[in-house]
Amino acid sequence: MNEKVKEFREYREAMNEKILAGDNKVMKRIFNLDTNTYMEGALSTKVKEMLGLVSSMVLRCDDCIKYHLEKCHEQGVTHDEMMEIFAVANLVGGTIVIPHTRRAIEYWEIINQEA
Repeated sequence: MNEKVKEFREYREAMNEKILAGDNKVMKRIFNLDTNTYMEGALSTKVKEMLGLVSSMVLRCDDCIKYHLEKCHEQGVTHDEMMEIFAVANLVGGTIVIPHTRRAIEYWEIINQEA
């Protein structure tokens, strides 16, 4: 496994455990809402992950971008679909999203090489 991917996954898992171990009702409910939001519904999980990725790119959250890239990969998003996702994010977010797109493409390529 690529070191960048391994480091991201391990850090995210460890910190999520610490957050939830704090036993804060609000934080637990936020995590639960996040989980439930991305479940199948009127919109497929794949579409919801694509929307999550665009939103994360526009908000310029690199951790969120990596997370949604991984979920999009799990949902079978193709290279062409991903390029359109990037296009929407850059149109909506403006040129300030370009650096995040560079890092997103790099991470997308890494997780697709591992498949």
